[in-house]
Amino acid sequence: MTLDRITHPALDPLPHAFFGRAGGASSGVFAGLNCGLASQDQHEVVRLNRARAAAALDLQPDALAGLRQVHSARVVMADPALRPEADAQVTDRPGIGLAILTADCQPVLFADPEARVIGAAHAGWKGALAGVIEATVAAMETLGARADRIAAVIGPTISRAAYETGPEFRARFLAEDPDSAQFFTPGADGHAQFDLPGYGLERLRRAGVGRAHWTGHCTYGDPARFYSCRRAAHLGEADFGRLISIIRL
Repeated sequence: MTLDRITHPALDPLPHAFFGRAGGASSGVFAGLNCGLASQDQHEVVRLNRARAAAALDLQPDALAGLRQVHSARVVMADPALRPEADAQVTDRPGIGLAILTADCQPVLFADPEARVIGAAHAGWKGALAGVIEATVAAMETLGARADRIAAVIGPTISRAAYETGPEFRARFLAEDPDSAQFFTPGADGHAQFDLPGYGLERLRRAGVGRAHWTGHCTYGDPARFYSCRRAAHLGEADFGRLISIIRL
């Protein structure tokens, strides 16, 4: 089966893709292109899936730079030989693919084609609140990028309609910035619906990014196309697959 590749014109002409779950070798709850080595899926199958995604962007599997993601604001210089604990990476080296794994959190791909600098970030609510988006832009600037030239695209992520949160969650955002209230709408029983991609876009704009977009895809609402941590929890599933997003020079 052909891989499901979501691209965005703002990142052209650089090769990139937010991959859906179609076209992979995993089965069961992981059925499809599960690229999460930390999942309970068979590691040899996960490696095959990762190799398929890499090949779709004309990369060898050993040219794919990955991370041990921990919901932080830490950014590193990409190195395919390592898998450091961080949530974003940047590079100006051709031939390296920057990979981010998600299953509701925001995958954000960045590019300054003029400076030939790229970045990729895993921006769940914790990382976004901690500043991983701004830290990625700053790291790209150390390599010669300029914020106003950077295009950044948020890939498939959980949408406001599916993201119910408690009052203590909202309070954390308002304590950081009262203007964050705009990303919450009233829900049932004192809960609120959180607009994660809207919040991510606002953080990108505040970081001075010239062009900021969301592909418009909700991971929770499309089980045939995307993995979702929250959906798996609601269904009582023991684990879930991870989507991969890649950009390369």
